Amino acid sequence: MQVLVRDNNVEQALRVLKKKMQREGVFREMKARSAYEKPSEKRAREKAEAVRRHRKLARKKAQREGLLPAPKKAARTR
Repeated sequence: MQVLVRDNNVEQALRVLKKKMQREGVFREMKARSAYEKPSEKRAREKAEAVRRHRKLARKKAQREGLLPAPKKAARTR
């Protein structure tokens, strides 16, 4: 992972790096690896993640087909 520092602005580069790491799931993986996870807990977590993914896909499909209203887009200010 690479982040460019512009105009010696290290704080902004750190924010960008943290955001990238968050998106990649690095923090979640570090937390998961910090302690042992029982196989039964791992199965339950993976099943819950699969259910969440499936529901998200079904929701997006329903939105594309017009069965559900599309989410409101937040206006970005810069």
